[in-house]
Amino acid sequence: MIVETNNKLYNYCIIIYYASDVIMQTTAAQSFPIRAVSEITGVNSVTLRAWERRYGLIKPMRTPKGHRLYSQQDIELIQNVLGRLSQGMSISQIARDILDEASMDDGEYSDAWSQYCRQMVEAVSRFDERALENVYNDAMSLYPVDVVFTRLIMPLLEELGKRWQKKRGGIAEEHFFSVYLRNKLGARFHHQNLRSRGPKLIMACLPGEYHEFGILLFALTAHSKGYQVILLGADLPVDELIQVAERTDSQGVVLAGSASLSCSSVMADINLLADTISIPVFIGGDFSFLCRDDITKANVFPLSHDLVGSLYTIANRLNGSS
Repeated sequence: MIVETNNKLYNYCIIIYYASDVIMQTTAAQSFPIRAVSEITGVNSVTLRAWERRYGLIKPMRTPKGHRLYSQQDIELIQNVLGRLSQGMSISQIARDILDEASMDDGEYSDAWSQYCRQMVEAVSRFDERALENVYNDAMSLYPVDVVFTRLIMPLLEELGKRWQKKRGGIAEEHFFSVYLRNKLGARFHHQNLRSRGPKLIMACLPGEYHEFGILLFALTAHSKGYQVILLGADLPVDELIQVAERTDSQGVVLAGSASLSCSSVMADINLLADTISIPVFIGGDFSFLCRDDITKANVFPLSHDLVGSLYTIANRLNGSS
């Protein structure tokens, strides 16, 4: 039972808000014409073509007749660009930054993250919280929390997930790091939440979802953009969410779920929530990809795996944009 529980925790951590191998294989097979991409992202086709021609930001596939087809990764890249634009960056600067990041994936930038990861694995293997803290704090002092999570925490969780299968003590190592990470993210959340003054969002895991690393990470990213968050954790019943929405001046509800949830088991709750409250409901995690059609029919808004792009989607809806 311990191994099974640990494995579920690891699996959840590597898929929530970032696609798992299974989901990546599923979404990679999906393609979208330019009209659909414009509807999903709010970026008109003329602008999409300009980003492609002038800046090389997006490289869609082509049909035999020359029509553009965009992947889910292309859509997430577009939402990433929109998030950066909302921060006041110019499109030319965004293009340079994104292309530089791509070119550094196999260079010194990647080596620095690999070194961080090795140091943290060594600290975890010794159950040395002080050493772990030193590496974590060093990374967090230099990079935003979402970048640290993507470049360091996710690879580290993947490595620890391999170790518990091959090495005695590996399960204890992963439990040790999971407790450490939950405490660090939780403390950071409470510290930042007291200082935020922007729109208020309710955040929770979908009913039946028991792992909350993903929604906690999203809450931290929302804080960095000025949002206030009422964080309600795992497996919250819908009637309780309705009560929170009625008693607060929140402007939206963000729910997260992994691929372990089935559409049929959760959509009734989502429909009830959307029909009862007057503020928009957003769904993140792999559940939003697996059940996208049902979510859209419920007049609920699916979010991408890109955190900044998802916040851009939320901001657009709260501001009344289509």
